[in-house]
Amino acid sequence: MWGKLSAEYLMDCIGYGAHNDKGLLVPIEFKRRIAGPDDVTFRITHCGVCYAEVKWVFNKIGTTKYPIVPGHEVVGVVTAVGDNVKRFQVGDRVGVGPFCNSCQKCEYCNKNMENSCLKQPILTYDGIDVDGSVTKGGFSNAMVTHQRFCVKIPDTLASDVAAPLLCAGITVYSPMMRHHMNQAGKSLGVIGLGGLGHMALKFGQAFGLHVTVLSTSPAKEEEALRVLGADAFIVSKDEAAMKAAAGSLDFIVDTASGMHPLDPYLSLLKQEGIITIVSAPPEMKFTPAILFRGLKTISGSTIGGMKEVQEMLDFCAEKGVTPMIETIPINYANEALKRLQDKDVHYRFVIDIENSLKESIK
Repeated sequence: MWGKLSAEYLMDCIGYGAHNDKGLLVPIEFKRRIAGPDDVTFRITHCGVCYAEVKWVFNKIGTTKYPIVPGHEVVGVVTAVGDNVKRFQVGDRVGVGPFCNSCQKCEYCNKNMENSCLKQPILTYDGIDVDGSVTKGGFSNAMVTHQRFCVKIPDTLASDVAAPLLCAGITVYSPMMRHHMNQAGKSLGVIGLGGLGHMALKFGQAFGLHVTVLSTSPAKEEEALRVLGADAFIVSKDEAAMKAAAGSLDFIVDTASGMHPLDPYLSLLKQEGIITIVSAPPEMKFTPAILFRGLKTISGSTIGGMKEVQEMLDFCAEKGVTPMIETIPINYANEALKRLQDKDVHYRFVIDIENSLKESIK
């Protein structure tokens, strides 16, 4: 379809990227592929910072293709559209999440579950694009993406808070909807109170659930109850408190990325309760008999399809569900990655690309 593209037709871009696994982000110039008839081109205004950036920039996965320009919670303003694009027009605010294309033909793509594409979706950065080039992410000034993988940012949703919803938001929203956790009056437990955990709490509140935060840190209690408005807080290391809460929860969303056993949390579930795991610890152990006795379910999930991302954004705009963010300039990105590793973020970083990128590269 694309053939070999000559350099003069590629879009010149600037951004911040890393050249090796030392992970130092520095100003970088690169080219993006030519826009096709189904593509949306937009200038980037904001980009969230996810822990995935740490994994890829420092090559913790082992597959990073340098130089890498990270960023997969991308929001911007449309500057051009291809001839086949009908949903978007110049001036629209749009968002792009962790993937920017897929085969668009397999069983899961046909079910609007592009994130589960059988041929693997194309990652927004460090993926192989349709022309064979390596994709570059949102720590940059502009992007070209197939229209199917763009979503509209609702008018009442600010661009900075919309950015983390494209990954952190949909990561918890998707399994909560799939497992019918939007039943007002039911009870939800949220394991961990970080970027994902605080969004699970906020969605639970918007769904009318009774939300209990489960944390290993007693220091999180004030934040959970007074700031975020959780209904209850349990220190998961407190055996007496955990025993008292046994069989009290309909659902649990597990966002804890560190190693932890599941049995104590499975014991909190009611009959036919569901726990969905959205984090990625190296290993998790549980006793199957706990599932048998209570007809309980363990499920896993990762992000969501594009139709669902749009539904989530519209829901967030209607209900006022937004992440707590710390807005930073692009030249703070290295410090942000360090703070992410130190778990020193409240709760998501968002880079103000529009007001900091060009100035930082001068």
